[in-house]
Amino acid sequence: MKAELTPRARLAIYGLMCVLAIPFVFPTWWMVTSSFKPVQEIFAFPPALLPRSLDLDAYAQVFALQPFALQYWNSLYIAAVVTIGTMAVASLAGYAFARIRFPGQNLVFMVVLLALLVPSEVTIVPLFRFFLGLGLVNTHWPLILVPILGAPCVLATFIMRQFFITLPPELEEAGRIDGLGRFGLFWRIALPLARPALGAVAIFTFLHSWNLYLEPIVYLSSTDKFTLPQALTQYVDAYGGPMWNVQLAAVTLTALPVLIVFVIAQRQFIEGLAHTGLKG
Repeated sequence: MKAELTPRARLAIYGLMCVLAIPFVFPTWWMVTSSFKPVQEIFAFPPALLPRSLDLDAYAQVFALQPFALQYWNSLYIAAVVTIGTMAVASLAGYAFARIRFPGQNLVFMVVLLALLVPSEVTIVPLFRFFLGLGLVNTHWPLILVPILGAPCVLATFIMRQFFITLPPELEEAGRIDGLGRFGLFWRIALPLARPALGAVAIFTFLHSWNLYLEPIVYLSSTDKFTLPQALTQYVDAYGGPMWNVQLAAVTLTALPVLIVFVIAQRQFIEGLAHTGLKG
């Protein structure tokens, strides 16, 4: 039996955890509170933990200076499509590598994993020429197809494969007795049990797509097609200097979906990492 902590020990642990959390929480707190401050108050010393008054002018300028709502929608729907597509492809591929035996299976899987060793900067030029030939430059198709079929999906496939390997073979044997085929075993037995791994894949994929910066710069040139990381660089004054309060307001709005996704799926994220053997 595990010994229960005394109230004093538990209080000490919670106090230590709160102190250790300060370096991680303070930058986010400063970002949010500074978005309500005028520029001269942002860099005041000593810094104020709370704004003297709630100034919403920076948030109004975020939407007035460029089509931020449209750019927000661009990032949101691209991240959603990429996440769903990656989960579908990775779960199918991961199940195939884990459960279907074929000649050269391990060799093929190692070749697939080699894609993780290739930096995106190496492939960006040939991919740009490829999409240019298809007439898809300055569209969102490259931002959708490359993550689903590229290195991000390879990591997701690895996570799903590691999870499916841990499933007892008796589950599939029982399914075969009930008359299920290979796809039925995947759809009705393996996939419902893979929710923790799918949660981990969803968070990884959503964050990667949401924060994508290099590819939008290469493929997109129209303001109305920009995604959020690209849009954040456009808030500058007439001399090219950053508009700090406006940028912080835009960054605060940008960080909200990431926090919401993590809060909703954090339990599945942790369980998925535990089942796949990945540790930070």
